[in-house]
Amino acid sequence: MRQQQRDAGLITRFMRDLSQRQSELLFLISAFLARYQPPDLHAPIDDDVADATGSLAATFETASRGLIYDHRPASVPAGRLVTELKAVLAEAAQGAGSAFERDAAVVLRRVEDAARDVRTVDQDNRRALLDLLRRVMQQEPGPSTVDVPQERSRLIVP
Repeated sequence: MRQQQRDAGLITRFMRDLSQRQSELLFLISAFLARYQPPDLHAPIDDDVADATGSLAATFETASRGLIYDHRPASVPAGRLVTELKAVLAEAAQGAGSAFERDAAVVLRRVEDAARDVRTVDQDNRRALLDLLRRVMQQEPGPSTVDVPQERSRLIVP
């Protein structure tokens, strides 16, 4: 119970002052990080997440100013994470307009800060943020007690 309360408090703190679009991006990135499986045996740690999101945020910040420069993370696991995360964000950016780069940069900086802040709560766990995201983002299938009526199609066929 304490773990759930602590998790809820941390997630609430991470989401403070975000717009609707930014909250959706945070959810998208969090879901990606919660299910991320690296292509090799080197599982990322929170420092890799902070490095990856920080370099990707810098890339988006530079792009929002009209410059194209690809900032690179320092570690190999963070580099792999950036590659995967870029693909997820590129898909989300389709049709989103120019404000997407600024929103993505804000959210990525928030994730970078969260990766560092969570370590203050759980100093011995090098995967504290990733563990938090897995706990919060898990979806337990359960029996549905509410029947949702199916809406009929509004398409008119001659």
